[in-house]
Amino acid sequence: MSAEATGHADQVLVASNRGPVSYAVAGDGSLTAKRGGGGLVSGLSALGAGAGTWVCAALGDGDREAARRAGARLDPADTGGQAVRMLDIPAVTFDAAYNGIANSVLWFVHHLLYQTPLEPVFDTRFEEQWAAYEAYNAAFADALAEEAAPGAAVLVQDYHLSLVPGLLRERRPDLRVGHFSHTPWAPPELYRLLPDPVARQVLLGILGADRAAFLTERWARAFADCCAAVLGAEVDGLTVTHEGRTTRLGVHGLGADADFLRERASRPDVDERLAALRAQVGDRKTIVRVDRTELSKNIVRGLHAYRRLLTDRPQWRGKVTHVAFAYPSRQDLAVYRDYTAEVSRVADEINAAFAADGWTPVVLHVKDDFARSLAAYRMADVALVNPIRDGMNLVAKEVPVVSEQGCALVLSREAGAAAEMGEDALLVNPYDIAATAEALHRALSMPADERARRTKRLTAAATALPPQTWFLDQLTALRAM
Repeated sequence: MSAEATGHADQVLVASNRGPVSYAVAGDGSLTAKRGGGGLVSGLSALGAGAGTWVCAALGDGDREAARRAGARLDPADTGGQAVRMLDIPAVTFDAAYNGIANSVLWFVHHLLYQTPLEPVFDTRFEEQWAAYEAYNAAFADALAEEAAPGAAVLVQDYHLSLVPGLLRERRPDLRVGHFSHTPWAPPELYRLLPDPVARQVLLGILGADRAAFLTERWARAFADCCAAVLGAEVDGLTVTHEGRTTRLGVHGLGADADFLRERASRPDVDERLAALRAQVGDRKTIVRVDRTELSKNIVRGLHAYRRLLTDRPQWRGKVTHVAFAYPSRQDLAVYRDYTAEVSRVADEINAAFAADGWTPVVLHVKDDFARSLAAYRMADVALVNPIRDGMNLVAKEVPVVSEQGCALVLSREAGAAAEMGEDALLVNPYDIAATAEALHRALSMPADERARRTKRLTAAATALPPQTWFLDQLTALRAM
């Protein structure tokens, strides 16, 4: 246990793959730090200086160099005063754990992305990658065990670190450990695509926590069903008991940070981008989507639905523009590069088929620009959020908060956000192109007063549990056990 950890009975530790700061190496060898945001950053900052410690992995060359130079802790000047320990896990191990298992196996299982006639194939290569995933999780467990004061609370984040609670329980049974899943959870019949020993190991890892939390009750119950089916665990409501140990399940639906979004959306750089977008779109109605080119986001089917709208409802030709931001994601994986290329191909195809008289049907941007995303939120008449499956989807919550004239929300029933916002959204089956096109027509045709009423209720639901409250509620529940 580190000397800095002693004497802090109320100490809180957060463990996540990505930390609150990242580094780039300049030509002269100096390091430039860039701080991130989000619910975890807000939550830990709410605890006050010195109350929390963040354990994360070095993600790139800049991070690795910073971790080597810093040793146990990063420079507080880079982290806003936050205590951060960045783990320099060997690059080969990290890649196999992160890309090989977390993003190409666990993510695919929970988001139902496998083309099962061809994949998955669990062979020798998978076994090697799984060993790396175990080593990666063990490195986090070791660091947390070293950093934690007696009785400290540890909040472990997401599918990258599913083994950590169980490993940490072995090392430090005095700690109060929580795990939070930011993804959906697969139902048993799909979860059992995983090799039986791996399926058991992941569940047992999370059950090492005192409390395992999810974004919706649906995902929590799917996890419990998997524990019953795979482990033979006893499930009673939102508690799971296995081999004499009980883990309580919790639900915390992460919401949008309205104050931050509205303040950020009012800055001059957003005004400039809004003016540029309006110049492109003119006085036409807008269907807005903002996503990473992540397979589960279903961007291609969204484009097909827009083309179906223009085909079946020709009155909208020249009257509506689809403003689509598809920011490249995970481009080190071939399947993601191919998907990104397909998004651009389909958008070009729609424009070639329908463009006329100065009207570009699809305005596609692929370079990540948060200010431009907020500008699109402000001008949105309709927000299209149609993931195949999503733990929550914050875009669905953010657009109504920022939209200037109110917006209609076309929302996949497979997004976690549908549990809170479904009554005032237009819910769709994300695979059904015709039904999604019809929902877009209904959204575009919605009377202004109805759209305003729905937007007001959507905003209330979206902001019910802002990031700071979301984090602190988890901590309170864990400490109360």
